[in-house]
Amino acid sequence: MRHGTRCFILSRDVVTGKLVAPYAGPTRTEADFLAHVQAVVATDPEAKRWHIVCDQLNTHQSESLVRWVAQLSGSDEDLGVKGESGILASMASRAAFLSDASHKVVFHYTPKHSSWMNQIEIWLSILVRKLLKRGSFTSVEELQAKGAPCRRVSHPRWKREKLE
Repeated sequence: MRHGTRCFILSRDVVTGKLVAPYAGPTRTEADFLAHVQAVVATDPEAKRWHIVCDQLNTHQSESLVRWVAQLSGSDEDLGVKGESGILASMASRAAFLSDASHKVVFHYTPKHSSWMNQIEIWLSILVRKLLKRGSFTSVEELQAKGAPCRRVSHPRWKREKLE
């Protein structure tokens, strides 16, 4: 019997090995991912640039993410209209914009069908094997409480560049 689910959005500091601003909530929406990235960036306001590695899920190339990265990077470029024109016209044009190395937050996308390359996917695989596969939980709260120790096992997802 299923008693609820949780969606994880995770980031890891490659220097310390710790998860930063982990999210475990009921949804995995565009707004959830944007809020997570904003929370990660807020952990170090002095960072010159952030590099985020993620898969090509549509929420990782969303209109709101493009608008936020543009605003954060001081871009006054016309972004266009989602699905019609400019940078917002397609997923490919949004991904290209988000991958621009001149922005304060730079996204690096793993190739399609290669989740095994994404280190956070490996972390989640460990979580499933060590906790979830054999676990029995009566509530979402119990799942989250028992999942907390697994946050110590982590792998790369992002890095930041400090101001010199």
